[in-house]
Amino acid sequence: MEILTAEHVSKQYAGHKALDDVSIAIPRGSVYGLLGPNGAGKTTLIRIINRITAPDSGRVCFNGHEIAPDDIYRIGYLPEERGLYKKMKVGEQAIFFARLKGLPRREAVTRLKSWFRKFGIENWWDKKVEELSKGMAQKVQFIVTVLHEPELLIFDEPFSGFDPINANLLKEEILALRDKGSTVIFSTHNMSSVEEICDHITLINRSKNILSGRVDDIRRRHGSNLFEIDYRGDEESLRRVLAPHCELLERPEGEESAYRTLRLHVPDDGAVRAVIAAANEAVEMRSFREIIPSMNDIFIRAVNGQL
Repeated sequence: MEILTAEHVSKQYAGHKALDDVSIAIPRGSVYGLLGPNGAGKTTLIRIINRITAPDSGRVCFNGHEIAPDDIYRIGYLPEERGLYKKMKVGEQAIFFARLKGLPRREAVTRLKSWFRKFGIENWWDKKVEELSKGMAQKVQFIVTVLHEPELLIFDEPFSGFDPINANLLKEEILALRDKGSTVIFSTHNMSSVEEICDHITLINRSKNILSGRVDDIRRRHGSNLFEIDYRGDEESLRRVLAPHCELLERPEGEESAYRTLRLHVPDDGAVRAVIAAANEAVEMRSFREIIPSMNDIFIRAVNGQL
């Protein structure tokens, strides 16, 4: 069941069409990647979901009804444009934002102290925001976003500016929130992060939804029937028996070992068994595997109109 749907949403600004008839469906309990190049329309869609702006046409539904003002209390949003009041103390400001989300002060303090300890920033509670590093300020904003335990979390480029250790910490927390029942919309340019944490994706390009689905299904659907075989034996014999069944490509570069690797393009699925059988007769075969394209490859091909 979907927690959120956008149905035929369009939005135009001063002659520029930011969204053009975009529809998406976010499954409950998933991490949903919202992808696209700069200016594609991702942030506009996120702002419409958060009721910061309204669509020119179409609608957004949350939990089966058209999204309403009170639904914002069940949504947590971390925008790409970070913003904290620099002269306020860190703890005071975090409590202020928690109260805006409807938490009583005592409950807010208890939850904040727990999160601050988890992120290793408890000693910064009484410091001013202007004393925080960029990474620490982002941790505070992440905490404030998730503190009220919303059903839907929206992160716009959450790893921007983080070192690998802290980026991994955030990934773990995002997955933990999903496992506790939250649904996550995750907007990013980082394709490796998409493969690590996203269950589904939508790719928006030039204001349109050009690709949607489960990450694993998309990677397999847009594979190119490329395979690699690891073997030990005579390469010429192997090439000779495989030539009638497939196209032989380059030998991938790598460390020298007892086994060598050959890359193949098999024209259709029905020829795979014949390729395996022929190779097994000619050489000692260690493995035969399909090369699944990365999300980065698919992203580039889709944006360039090559899918």
